[in-house]
Amino acid sequence: MTKQADLNSRVSTYEAERVVPYSLPSKPQSSYLTMRDGCRIAVDVWCPQDGDDGETFPTLLLFTPYFRRFKLVVGSDAVANPNTAKFSDYFVQRGYTVVVVDVRGTGASFGTRDGFRSPSERLDSAQIADWVISQPWSNGELGATGISYLGAASDFLASTGHPAVKAIAPLFSVWDTYADNYFPGGMQCTSLTLLYDNLMKALDLDQRAYLKDYKYYAHPDYQGPQPVDEDADGCMLAAAVAEHQANFRQTDFMADLAYREEGLPYDPGYSSASISPYSYASGIREDVAILSLSGWMDGAGYANGAIARFLTLDKNPHHLVLGPWDHGARIDVSPWRKRKDPGFSVLGCVLRFFDTYLMGRDTGMKDEQPVSYFAMHEEAWADAETWPPQPSQTQLYPGVAGELAQMACEGTIDYQCVPHTRTGFETRYERIAGMDSQNYYYDWQGRTDDMLSWDSAVLSEDTTIAGHALLDLHATFDAPDTGLFVYLTEVEANGTERYVTEGVLRAIFRTEAEPPANIRINWPYRTFHRESAEPLPLGERQAIRIPLLPTAWTLSKGSRLRLSIAGTDADHFKKVPHGRMARISVDLARTRLDLPVVRDEVAA
Repeated sequence: MTKQADLNSRVSTYEAERVVPYSLPSKPQSSYLTMRDGCRIAVDVWCPQDGDDGETFPTLLLFTPYFRRFKLVVGSDAVANPNTAKFSDYFVQRGYTVVVVDVRGTGASFGTRDGFRSPSERLDSAQIADWVISQPWSNGELGATGISYLGAASDFLASTGHPAVKAIAPLFSVWDTYADNYFPGGMQCTSLTLLYDNLMKALDLDQRAYLKDYKYYAHPDYQGPQPVDEDADGCMLAAAVAEHQANFRQTDFMADLAYREEGLPYDPGYSSASISPYSYASGIREDVAILSLSGWMDGAGYANGAIARFLTLDKNPHHLVLGPWDHGARIDVSPWRKRKDPGFSVLGCVLRFFDTYLMGRDTGMKDEQPVSYFAMHEEAWADAETWPPQPSQTQLYPGVAGELAQMACEGTIDYQCVPHTRTGFETRYERIAGMDSQNYYYDWQGRTDDMLSWDSAVLSEDTTIAGHALLDLHATFDAPDTGLFVYLTEVEANGTERYVTEGVLRAIFRTEAEPPANIRINWPYRTFHRESAEPLPLGERQAIRIPLLPTAWTLSKGSRLRLSIAGTDADHFKKVPHGRMARISVDLARTRLDLPVVRDEVAA
């Protein structure tokens, strides 16, 4: 681990010294753009005010399905654009035009959403980019950014190869929609699809009663999407919302994508690849600068998405930032945080990036190491040339008496999977569906009691792990399928149990494959294709490598590290198999935990 100047200090210093020469208009200019197929798309243009006559600006594009603006009750002081306001408020005053787009089938735009992140939206983005650079306020330089769905949309825009796109900052967004989000490890995250579907009913179908469950959209003054300027009586908006009533339903749509890259039954060309940035990666020019940013509690695998993008597009000017954040960096997730809100300016980090690659300013960013990450409990930033910061691994072995040691032992240990193992409702999975999580895994104490667990010896010194831990499991099973849920817990000297990270794999997808050129990763890769799904042979030993989600975490001197295995997470995932759950017999002589320790090794 190489430590340089603290990233937080670099960002905060730059942000404090950066001039803010413009003002924000009281409202944007809003209009419809007509796409190649006749679909009308609603756009808002936020242009810097108080500049010189005829002055032009670089433009940042944000493509959202969550309303570019709400219509408000007359006299309301609510924020009309809760999904994107922080971007327009921040960047316009610093010399960027910000264009916010209701993607087709959402907000005031016409059309019908045929699926999550439709390929049609990607084609729309290039046509909208053409319109932007033709405007008198544009200097012809484009960037794109946004959180989650909007971040992946910036990948989509860049993948069109549009020559005006010079830099993108996909924030807290997937690279592979299947593995990073809805089917981590091939396991369907059913809680996410239900929560997200209710949100889209509230927005797409204008069923406002659902909004109260989502903090960003719960304000009682929100009155559906804001019409564009030319739609004075709202007739066009009413027609657009009527078209949205035929939009896809998330619960039904995702169930049809159970096998990765397998087409829909009625449309073989439309699969999880169609809605994933990786499948269009070859279209991203090598001169497009990229900032990939995510957090340790960023959903089911968004950090994996940021890392995969960084490793795949390795010829591009590329920066990777991994911090102590949940989805969108709404709060600091470290149990040792000084305050809930992040003490780090994500927008300042993005500004520094766009200033470097869109405005040509000398920010110092090009001279820094490309990876910055935050180690929780140490509460410190570090820099590295790549991810993981060190390639070395420390091996630990589960024992017959529940110990996790540096030497393997002979023997087996059995575990009967039970359907009631749970992780609670303040986890990495709620926030990605818009829930107001505040204290992540605060109720982890005792959660591993119903799991198969092993504890290390007491650590003789503080020990930092940074990377992907990996369980190399050798076991036999008495059922043809099971979920495999693997957890790391820090058990502090006083007995406090703290969730560190987890890994998920559906056992039928145990066969590994070489990662393709558009998903370069350094942890085990599975295709999750139908032909790769093989029932477990009963009673025959299987070798299954299960990667855990990445983290950087400093274990305290005096703590123990706990490894746990379960067969389900009843709060978030579909139960497999549907009936009797598997009994797992672990071969202790061959099973091993590879731990990415970046300083001293864990004590035996």
